[in-house]
Amino acid sequence: MRIRMRDLGEGDGRVLAGAINGRKALLRLLEQTGREPDRPETVFLDFDGVDVATASFLREAVLEFRDAVRRRRSNLYPVVANASDLVAEELRVLVAPRGNVLMLCSLDENGEPHKPHLAGELDPKQRLTFDLVSERGETDAAELMREYGANEKPIAQTAWNNRLASLTSLGLLVESSQGRAKRYRPLFRER
Repeated sequence: MRIRMRDLGEGDGRVLAGAINGRKALLRLLEQTGREPDRPETVFLDFDGVDVATASFLREAVLEFRDAVRRRRSNLYPVVANASDLVAEELRVLVAPRGNVLMLCSLDENGEPHKPHLAGELDPKQRLTFDLVSERGETDAAELMREYGANEKPIAQTAWNNRLASLTSLGLLVESSQGRAKRYRPLFRER
């Protein structure tokens, strides 16, 4: 799914500013994504044509949208696409002090994602877990514990579960249930 953020703004949509306008955009985002998909689906918040987006707009629209859909354990995975350098910088400044992270990418003319990368920094334990899942392609907590928990300070399966759940709540990993077990795969692999 692709939502053009420019269409959610006031005027020509080249400047997205203010908390009130961000809340209005959030309502439109929630309306457009009201139908819950049966399987995981990426929602590209496409900033093509947007020159500037303020931190207050981004906080109220983008972060609140991501948090709302992830809180309800939705199959929707928001990703910021085609952000200009100014918008990407504003996102980095917004998420850094909160210890938050967003996935960004570029979309080609066919709507295919390219150059996925993170805005913000994962803590070292989350980064390790994210990298391991990305390397493996798909895994679960038990596999991570067996393979990486046998060092001098073993990491318990519960700790791996917590890390995987945290990355899923950020929308960076996709969780799927197979019986009682939960498997995880990266939404995109960073490049």
